Amino acid sequence: MDVEILSRIQFAVTISIHYIFPPLTIGLGLILVFIEAAYLKTRNPLYEQMARFWTRIFGLIFALGVATGIVMEFEFGTNWATYSRYVGDVFGSALAAEGIFAFFLESGFLALLLFGWNKVGPKLHFFATCMVCFGSHFSAVWIVVANSWMQTPAGYHIVGEGMKARAQIVDFWAMVFNPSSVDRLTHVILGCWLAGAFLVTSVSAYYLLRRRHIEFAKSSFKFGLALAVVASLLQLASGDSTAKGVYKNQPAKFAALEGVFKTEPYSPLYLAGWVDVENEKVHGIGVPGALSFLTHLNFKEPVIGYDRIDPKWGRPKIQAVFQAYHLMIAIGMGLIGLSLLGVFLWWRGWLFLGENKWIRYYWGVMVLAVLGPQIANQAGWYTAELGRQPWIVYGLLKTSDALSKAVKAEHVLASLIMFLLIYGLLIALFIYLLNDKIQHGPDDHAPELVEGNPANPREGHRA
Repeated sequence: MDVEILSRIQFAVTISIHYIFPPLTIGLGLILVFIEAAYLKTRNPLYEQMARFWTRIFGLIFALGVATGIVMEFEFGTNWATYSRYVGDVFGSALAAEGIFAFFLESGFLALLLFGWNKVGPKLHFFATCMVCFGSHFSAVWIVVANSWMQTPAGYHIVGEGMKARAQIVDFWAMVFNPSSVDRLTHVILGCWLAGAFLVTSVSAYYLLRRRHIEFAKSSFKFGLALAVVASLLQLASGDSTAKGVYKNQPAKFAALEGVFKTEPYSPLYLAGWVDVENEKVHGIGVPGALSFLTHLNFKEPVIGYDRIDPKWGRPKIQAVFQAYHLMIAIGMGLIGLSLLGVFLWWRGWLFLGENKWIRYYWGVMVLAVLGPQIANQAGWYTAELGRQPWIVYGLLKTSDALSKAVKAEHVLASLIMFLLIYGLLIALFIYLLNDKIQHGPDDHAPELVEGNPANPREGHRA
């Protein structure tokens, strides 16, 4: 393989593994805010028990996120030096803002969150939790802004010519609020909330199945489920808005997402299928006119296909983009279904009827559902990045022109193998430590509730 393919694989591997962790910290951080707020209001020791347990999980995830994220910044200067020189003034400003305003805010209050339980009051600890949560969300803002600028550049001009050409910011806020940034940020944040929510429901369902920490599991499940149903339904609306933005700003990518080769009325929406690139058609389950309606609110109006797109924009690898996009949507719809089913069972009072085998089946599915947001988030990023090809900065700089001139294929291959070994060890360590914390369970900061027990020891704490 040549240096371009190897460099792209290397960056894809490192960012894919890193991207397991930030969504979890963002989503779990929000749930921690809700749990601690509930504790401040009720002084119920159960909520303190929950907050302490999930804080330990948060700390582990945060540490792995930092460890896996450092490498990517060096890759910009090694494998992608031409890209870094071309967009350094733009991309670098967003990354600098992320480090100065977001990461330091998040990490600055992290010590209080992790170690301040017995050293500061509950209100100050809650404030630290809010700041960590805000910092993690703010960090996502700048990362998504930087990536969105690569998708839809704005607020810049080009200075210099040839190899010395580079992009410079002329309007900082136009760069920040480029045509795709708000839609993409909303979509990413909601995906992060789902990752955190389904982590909480997964662990809670596991405890319910094992009949351990029952009251802790019930309460945690409710917090996770509430966030899951809100985020999953909002994600449906966000996805629609994001897709319309792609159609407007990146028609070649949209054609790949939906498998649109020909511009014709009643454009079909494919729910699943296989793209026949040679014959320029999709074999699959399609709904005639549905894509036209979702795009234009008109069944008859055609959706622009590859036959109307200027060849200079190139074609992304349509099979990979189409499948990743539809995998993301399929999982998203599944998460909506699981969330709504859980809320229905909660409403009817059936959610925690452990003697019912169908409820236990639902718990079992929820244990495995923790993988759903992770796979969907990864598929979404692959859709966005593969769909932009052959451009690394859409319409300005092609991926093949962004590589470092001095790096050879054998260098990239050697470092890729090394990264695979190191990241593999980090993933194994994460799984081991996470499983150890889950098996240990929450500390006994609150006595176990017994339903129907009139001498419930917590009744005095609910005023």
